[in-house]
Amino acid sequence: MTNKNTRGLLVLATVALLGGCATATRPVNPPITEISPNTGYRFEVRQAQQLNAKENLVILAFSGGGTRAAAFSFGVLEFLRRTEVIGPKGNKGNLLDAVDVITGVSGGSFTALAYGLYGDKLFAEYEQRFLKRDVQGEIVSRSFSPSYWGKLNTTGWGRSELAAELYDEILFNGATFGDLNRGKGPLILASATDISTGSRFVFSQGVFDIICSDLNGVRLSRAASASSAVPVVLSPVTMNNYGGTCKRTLPAWEKLFIDNPDPPRPAARAIRSLHAQEAFGDSVNRPYIHLVDGGVSDNVGMRAVLDALEILEALHEAGVPSPLDGARRIVVFVVNSLSSPPTNWDKSEVAPGTVDILLKSAGTPIDAFSFEAVELLKDTAAHWNTLRHIRKSAAFAANKDPAVTNALRAPDAEIYAIDVSFAALKDKAELDYLNLQPTTFVLPPEAVDRLRAAAGKIILDSPEFQRLLKDVGARVVPTPAP
Repeated sequence: MTNKNTRGLLVLATVALLGGCATATRPVNPPITEISPNTGYRFEVRQAQQLNAKENLVILAFSGGGTRAAAFSFGVLEFLRRTEVIGPKGNKGNLLDAVDVITGVSGGSFTALAYGLYGDKLFAEYEQRFLKRDVQGEIVSRSFSPSYWGKLNTTGWGRSELAAELYDEILFNGATFGDLNRGKGPLILASATDISTGSRFVFSQGVFDIICSDLNGVRLSRAASASSAVPVVLSPVTMNNYGGTCKRTLPAWEKLFIDNPDPPRPAARAIRSLHAQEAFGDSVNRPYIHLVDGGVSDNVGMRAVLDALEILEALHEAGVPSPLDGARRIVVFVVNSLSSPPTNWDKSEVAPGTVDILLKSAGTPIDAFSFEAVELLKDTAAHWNTLRHIRKSAAFAANKDPAVTNALRAPDAEIYAIDVSFAALKDKAELDYLNLQPTTFVLPPEAVDRLRAAAGKIILDSPEFQRLLKDVGARVVPTPAP
């Protein structure tokens, strides 16, 4: 065969390959014609019966941060799983079985979704399937591979859809939220950001009711891809919006905040979030919703938790029952893998470069909001505690003023805000090492292992965690030596 013929065949093969790939279509979230509030992957359905019998609501909030976040949050799961506690009546159980909800953003969403899918099976597979894999390199390699160029040139099928395909191959195996819905583990809430408005977009059936879509038909890989779609680096993940076509009405509790000219207080931030969610339903002007990294709107996965607590307090003050009224304790592990690598910029007269400035400018407000979210949780805990003390005081016993009674209403639940962050490490050398780990989807195996180990140390040394154990009358059973 001549070189000319060979070149001709190669051209034909390439054209055929690209032409075949060009027929690829973007995955489409399925529509629904009518909503069913008592079904679907939502908190009310999944937790209502359990909460009637449980005193504790346990929430894990996994932050963003690439593989650094995925490994650190996995270390939390490992610690909770191997930590056996003995209750006041001698009953034993591991802490992980007590978890009700896991929120996940960006890198943290991979750990959350994978645990929701696989449960205990994940502990034997996650390390090799994801944590110690060069996921970033595989995405880059595929982006430059001619076999994917046709797909990448298809409308709506960008680098994030390419990444979602990879995530399915190496981790999720095509599973959907329907698979999570059929499981019995904790509720998993992965979140992304609507790039048009900057609003948080949570992958829950409650939000998908607003856009009249069935979350059960959405692949977990697309949720993870949307949650980690770093702007510019990766393309937005597009959802079809069918809002207004499924006969949806506002839930009764939500009408108190949305349709009320004088809504219950304090819930201003939560009301703003509710209005932002309702805006998703405008499918006439917004037939598509484009999602990027959840860290843009909430990098610690705490906004949904804070909104829920605000609404709970407001409903309690208004005398309206809520699904959380039976909880005596609300335990929140804020798993924040924020790193603060030092710079030497101020040692030189030469200012930092353009890329460094852009990265710092984008990260600073996100980091500041993350700090405030954690502190707001602690403030809420302190506020509720103060109101409880006043209500139980001798001075309040003689009160006969209804206005004073209403003002002092607050949920009876005790909040435990357990801060799991690098800053809590006592070992400065280890802190410095973890702070140097970049936000990428590839880390050295040693870094992955040290991140996992650090998570357990931080929890065990946490005064708030120790307070929780004391209050419930539990003690940790030492893990046997290997």
